[in-house]
Amino acid sequence: MTISDDRKRKLDGLFKAFSIVADGTYVFVCDMQYNFSRWSKSAVDYFDLPGEYMEHAGEIWGEHIHPDDKDSYDESVDALFCGKATSHDMQYRTLSRDGHYVMCTCKGVVLFKVDGNLDYFCGSIRNHGLFGHVNELTGLRNKYGFFEDLRSVISKEQPFVVSTISLTHFSDINTVYGYEFGNLVVQKFARKLVEYIGNRGLIYRLDGVKFGVVSESLSIDELKAYYERIRSMINDGFMVDNRDIRLQTSAGAIAVDRFPVSDKVVYSCLVYTVGNSKRYRQGDMEVFDNRLTKENLDKLERLEAIRNSVAHNYEGFCLYYQPVMDAATETLKGAEALIRWQNDRFGLVYPNDFIPVIESDAIFPVLGEWILTQAMTDAKRFIEKFPDFVLNINLSYVQLKRTDFVETVKRILMETGFPTKNLCFELTERCRFVEKEILYAALMSFRQMGIKIALDDFGTGFASIDILKYITFDTIKIERIFVKDIAANEKEERLLGIFTDVAATFGSDVCVEGIETETIRDIVKKYHVNSLQGYLYSKPVSLEDFLAKYIDH
Repeated sequence: MTISDDRKRKLDGLFKAFSIVADGTYVFVCDMQYNFSRWSKSAVDYFDLPGEYMEHAGEIWGEHIHPDDKDSYDESVDALFCGKATSHDMQYRTLSRDGHYVMCTCKGVVLFKVDGNLDYFCGSIRNHGLFGHVNELTGLRNKYGFFEDLRSVISKEQPFVVSTISLTHFSDINTVYGYEFGNLVVQKFARKLVEYIGNRGLIYRLDGVKFGVVSESLSIDELKAYYERIRSMINDGFMVDNRDIRLQTSAGAIAVDRFPVSDKVVYSCLVYTVGNSKRYRQGDMEVFDNRLTKENLDKLERLEAIRNSVAHNYEGFCLYYQPVMDAATETLKGAEALIRWQNDRFGLVYPNDFIPVIESDAIFPVLGEWILTQAMTDAKRFIEKFPDFVLNINLSYVQLKRTDFVETVKRILMETGFPTKNLCFELTERCRFVEKEILYAALMSFRQMGIKIALDDFGTGFASIDILKYITFDTIKIERIFVKDIAANEKEERLLGIFTDVAATFGSDVCVEGIETETIRDIVKKYHVNSLQGYLYSKPVSLEDFLAKYIDH
């Protein structure tokens, strides 16, 4: 339900009135009829919220609240919207955009219509953790100052470059020499950065041992050259308190030359690139290529639009479903849910073009919840006709790293009424970024709930035999690259035989993806394979098309 212009004007008027009297706090006003809110710009910036205007702001804000405080928060907000309470006054810890929890006090009241129905929820939030933008250890601007300056540079709409540099394996320094000495190393490295960059850019101490660089005068090539000089210096060693210290680094960068673009999208791209630098490029600077999609306009603009869509009730997002067929009977066995996004300007956008980057964004857990909820809601119609139907949903490593994710899944299962026996979570290649202990604990919880677990992309990257030693999988999914040339490549067929033998050894079923021709299907079916997936049966299709083809006919 879209808010009317008249209601929006009234909301803005209330917001202005509260802003005048709420000195030193963040203000919010929620139209309870439409669940549409306006929040202070300073709160949006500090906590990395989607925007000043938000639909379902309470749920989005709830994702930032510490897991130990969230139940009390949810209970209080539910009481407001159910009419059981008329005011809200509580303290909780809230995740800021720099990844740290700060204590906040939130106070609000409900305004009622003449007829007694809920009208507006208005209030203020005091941030007890806001005290300046300077890092005490290094004297550099901190992460909050970084974002403040980044927004200022963006507002000029002139080209600039921005980079993050991370010290890798720094915990070894603290372990060997102690934290006090580690602080000396951080101070020395910060001074070296300032010395090398000089007046050609601004240096920032971000969280942990990460540093930021913003320059309006350097090109990407020049920035890379400075980084290599710094990297060479610390690799060769530099003296700290009479000790010769050698460090390793990773770095990501982006040249921003198209506007408008938000600081949030720029930072998401930086997190993505510095991660790639560490994992795939041995510390070489990874530059985000914003020229990859010039035919569809710029990738940054698209990511900005996608991010805004999440904030506006997931506008443009939908789920497609690709059938999974029983290998023996070639009848419908289940389906994999796949996220899509589209709008009039950018057309249909596939997940590989935005998920790896938006995973780094604070808004991603909200989107992940929507995917789970929507997929289970849709699939309830499937299992009415096929009681043994299994819904496959891909999990992100970001979701699995969250301490409250298991409880989130339990809540969604309860809200949707979806049977756990009909649900299968797929682990993707990027789940290798989760610590084994955390991953194991989450998956064991899901298995105890009756949820099946599948290992996607077996044989590539993370999905190797190693993980089978400590996690039991119901299904191993063999990626299409291992069968696409199987008719002409005897080695591919041998590999398929090896993979199915490995699966049998560990008691796992096998699903083969990439079944695109009858020839591929016939060869694959010679082996111990339980299910098939691919274009021979169907490409991923919309919910309506899936229902028409498999459910309603």
